[in-house]
Amino acid sequence: MLLAIDTSTGTSVAVVDLDGGILAETGTNDTMRHAELIGDGIRDVLGRVGVRPADLSGVASGMGPGPFTGLRVGIAAARAFALGIGRPVVPVVSHDAIAHAWYAAGGSGLLQVVTDARRRESAVSDYDGLDDDGLPVRLAVPRLEPRDAVPAPRGIRLDADTVSAGSLGLVAEFAHAAGRLPIADDEALYLRAPDVTPSAGKRVLR
Repeated sequence: MLLAIDTSTGTSVAVVDLDGGILAETGTNDTMRHAELIGDGIRDVLGRVGVRPADLSGVASGMGPGPFTGLRVGIAAARAFALGIGRPVVPVVSHDAIAHAWYAAGGSGLLQVVTDARRRESAVSDYDGLDDDGLPVRLAVPRLEPRDAVPAPRGIRLDADTVSAGSLGLVAEFAHAAGRLPIADDEALYLRAPDVTPSAGKRVLR
């Protein structure tokens, strides 16, 4: 059983289990209040299913792509919660969760997932169905494209403003069951450098 957290777009939190599926989920597409909402979301989903933190086997964390400020809130929360309960963090590409939900709902064929990356850009990933382990087949790493010039998809284009933490957690559960962890790097997919960079500091003369 996993706690799953994603803040790559809005804020989504869920408890999932491989056998039971999505046991509880809450979220919003608000892109500005991740830090204010995430703690209440965690308490909400755990309370609804009567799960103690010690009952969890890990925490699935959406690694983006997503804007720097919002994405790091969810990743930090996942890492802190996992550290507190002595369980591992399972990194998952957030677009994989969107693709998994679409295919699980009956979608088929080629899929292009598009999310807002700010600065008049979009984050784009392409998929080709689910494999035998139930995991989405991503054709390339997520990339940035100009918002008004995203290449036409070879299949269906899906513009998403939310990422289901429930689907994110199920991707992690399927990967664990298939012995395929890790399925994503432990580094956030910002796709661009942050706006703020460390200062070189001032030279002190004596």
